[in-house]
Amino acid sequence: MILAAGRGERMRPLTDAVPKPLLKAGDYALIEYQLKNLAHAGFVDMVINHAYLGEMIENALGHGERYGVNIQYSPEKNVLETAGGIVNALPLLTDESNTLPFLVVNADIYCDMDYASLLPTMHRMRSNMGQWLAHLVLVDNPAHHAAGDFALQEDRVMLTGNDKLTFSGIGIYRPPLFNDIKPGVAAKLAPVLRQAMQEGKVSGEYFSGQWVDVGTPERLELLDKQLKSSP
Repeated sequence: MILAAGRGERMRPLTDAVPKPLLKAGDYALIEYQLKNLAHAGFVDMVINHAYLGEMIENALGHGERYGVNIQYSPEKNVLETAGGIVNALPLLTDESNTLPFLVVNADIYCDMDYASLLPTMHRMRSNMGQWLAHLVLVDNPAHHAAGDFALQEDRVMLTGNDKLTFSGIGIYRPPLFNDIKPGVAAKLAPVLRQAMQEGKVSGEYFSGQWVDVGTPERLELLDKQLKSSP
């Protein structure tokens, strides 16, 4: 699933007429880099949620044929936040038994991670149903988020600890993580993850490659210059 329903307030005025995921850096829109990376890693079935100017996202990406993927959309009349958006899309993301894990990535990040490296973790979570509810990819803290989010102790994500890292917006989840959220209700992801961490059910890994939270026009401009200058 690619999360693409945010309003992009910090990106205004750029997002007054264009949804944030369609803002371009280099030759492609931000969400296209995610689609291409996921397709390269072997992911075929995609779900994209949207709210603000969502029809523009559907018109731009279609059903994914030119990326070699199959895109389904999960429109939201009201923005449901991250966890609420995932719950709204669950029928498209997992099996009838509501147990199989799925990968979720933010549309508004640029990351050179090889998503194929997450496949063994997805298989592990599928076979060990009771142990892990989530697996998070953590990165170095950017200057605008120096305090970080969570600590990583071996392969376990903790609420407290030294040398906190930043949650990248890339995670693998199992449907039971969202059991307490009703469909159609707005809900943030962070409280859900914190509860699961307290129960010791969140694993994680550290990614040291390039990762950019493209949250402001200035960061978008820097990324655009970098990509245009790259061979």
